Amino acid sequence: MKTLYGIQYLRAFAALAVVVFHAAERTGGHFAIGAAGVDVFFVISGFIMWVISDRRPVTPQRFLLDRLKRIAPSYWLVTGIMVAGAIAGLFPNLQLSAGHLLGSLFFIPVRSPSTGEIWPVLVQGWTLNFEMFFYVLFAGALFLPRAWRLLFLTVVFGLFFAAGLIWDPQSAALATYTRPIILEFLGGVFIAELWLRRKVAGTSLGLACVGAALCGFAAIYLMGAEFDEFICGPLAMALVFGMVSLETGGSIGRMPVLTYLGDASYSIYLWHTLTISVAVKAAEILGLDGGLTLLGAIVGGTITGVAAYELIEKPLRKVFSGEGLKRRDLQRRPS
Repeated sequence: MKTLYGIQYLRAFAALAVVVFHAAERTGGHFAIGAAGVDVFFVISGFIMWVISDRRPVTPQRFLLDRLKRIAPSYWLVTGIMVAGAIAGLFPNLQLSAGHLLGSLFFIPVRSPSTGEIWPVLVQGWTLNFEMFFYVLFAGALFLPRAWRLLFLTVVFGLFFAAGLIWDPQSAALATYTRPIILEFLGGVFIAELWLRRKVAGTSLGLACVGAALCGFAAIYLMGAEFDEFICGPLAMALVFGMVSLETGGSIGRMPVLTYLGDASYSIYLWHTLTISVAVKAAEILGLDGGLTLLGAIVGGTITGVAAYELIEKPLRKVFSGEGLKRRDLQRRPS
């Protein structure tokens, strides 16, 4: 798939928004709207999966295996670090149980014994429970002819959403899979279909969509409004639709730093909270004020994520894609 720089930039900004959100939360600040980076990620996920499956046909089994190889190894590693830290007493508020740990590792929503919230051991991993849910449904759609897939996803996501409205399920799994936020994946799929059919907006309307989305997010922040999936979801969809429209019109060029941060966004998302915790503790010891602590937490969390991308995610990706084995095999063959 050709690199869409607008999507890469959105991935970068979404990851950084989540970093700022968590850093502000830990230092007494307020940037709740940063959590909307997750909404942008979900829309992008739906967009990318639909485009990839259209451009590079794949079996349902291969699709799921590729997705697991992409997200699971790094996530399991960070979760392992959290577990080790809890056993060592570094995270005194983190309570462990076998059921919660197994649910965390296998992307099954389980209530945390620490808080009662539907969170895995690595709290931000809650989004991966939604991602895996989407991947499973998407794999199901791949069993069907191309013409039926969009209808299948629309009906299934609609049924889960309707079930949540009607029955208000209390089990952790059903309470997760029936949340309105699941429709953001479907929104991304629809945007991708429009993009593939070249039915996106022109440059002017694309810019208007981006501007309206950013103004909407800014208004939520300035008013201190509650995080609402019914508002943030459509804003995230407008933002993604606007960006792909601008790119189609040739209005977005390549910016290496943002492109790179987009590539590293998953590692930034996974690893940043560990550094934020260390930065906040160090600031308490050193007696730093809130502003410096916030800045250090943001910079430190981002740098840690970038380092993890280079030193962990990229090597793991090569291992699980077989690139390393292929390279060694070629080196062993006589010339």
